[in-house]
Amino acid sequence: MPAPPATALVASPRVTPLLAAVALSLLLGLQPVTTDVYLPALPMLTAALGAPMSQAQLTMSALILAFGLAQMVWGPVSDRVGRRPVLLLGLSLYTVASAGCALAGSIELLVLWRVLQGAALAAAVVCARAIVRDLYEPVQGAQVMALALSGLGVIALLGPLLGGVTALAFGWRGPLTLVTAVAALTLIFIAARLPETLARPDPGATRLLPLLRRWGGIAANPVFRAWALLVACTYGGLFTLLAASSFVYMDVYGLSPAAYGAAMALGSLSYLGGTLLCRRWIPRHGLAGAVRRGGVFTLAGGLLIATTTWAGLPAPWAVGAVLLSQCVYCFGHGMHQPCGQAGVVAPFPQAAGAASALAGLLLALVAFAVGRWLGGALDGSVRPLAWGLAFWSLMTVTLAWTWVQRTEG
Repeated sequence: MPAPPATALVASPRVTPLLAAVALSLLLGLQPVTTDVYLPALPMLTAALGAPMSQAQLTMSALILAFGLAQMVWGPVSDRVGRRPVLLLGLSLYTVASAGCALAGSIELLVLWRVLQGAALAAAVVCARAIVRDLYEPVQGAQVMALALSGLGVIALLGPLLGGVTALAFGWRGPLTLVTAVAALTLIFIAARLPETLARPDPGATRLLPLLRRWGGIAANPVFRAWALLVACTYGGLFTLLAASSFVYMDVYGLSPAAYGAAMALGSLSYLGGTLLCRRWIPRHGLAGAVRRGGVFTLAGGLLIATTTWAGLPAPWAVGAVLLSQCVYCFGHGMHQPCGQAGVVAPFPQAAGAASALAGLLLALVAFAVGRWLGGALDGSVRPLAWGLAFWSLMTVTLAWTWVQRTEG
């Protein structure tokens, strides 16, 4: 067998499934760390910086938009130069931006630092998705991704709890300082333990015209479209929870930051349970079969919050209904995400970075639209959260029960 060309990068045999799962958990876990840890402090920083609701929501939606757009750059670059250089640069920028967020003196500066944070976060997430395709075939990749997302679930479980505690102890800057520490530790781990996984870089991956044709081909692929839309819609519901829940739980129902963190942690625990069940269902039912079953939980969560909000339950019961709806929806989300993340890159072993980036852009556009809508829709009631979650649950199950099922044909 001829030796690979000198420019080729050979995927290291040292990347065991356990190492891959831990690395993926940390890299993908930065996304809930970025969005969830500071949620208990969101009403506090809104008041401290004198920010209107639209600007407070911009700290979430602008980050997500930058996150989506930057993936379109990081994905092709990682296909050209490898995953490791992109990860090290992106994680370094992410650490700096996180420190900037913690030190920001105005809402405008905070939004700017969050934009840079989102752009840097994109490098970690797009490379993590591509690494799965570098190392594994789709079904095995989905199982490793489910294991990694179980680790992400643990991170998401601890994030709001720690965010609530640090917000009570140190004010709104406390959770953002915690994010900076997590960023630095992740950078150290990846630099020390994760080797290159891309066996053969593509020197033409960043050429504009071929890249546009590649994206066009990816977007035209019906398998990609089905899974990318599923991932975007299920995240649309999750982002509705993330962006609206702190105001609903804390401002409408009067929960403390610590109690709110505990409520979000229950949702993360449910998400973790969904990923664990997903790992059992994938070998038995395949990717499409797993999300078909997961759709039952997604729909139940959306319908529950819509019907109980419409019924106008009194406050103690209403809080319980919102919390139960959140947990059931997150359980379904824990099944859709591992399958969807593997499904979007499955048809493209030689362009996993570009496919991951395109799917990430779609997800970010959905989340940005949700954030901008909530900036004007939040009215001191639970209704925007309820109607938004119900809408995205219907969109998700429609895709999970129709278009996604046809990908197996």
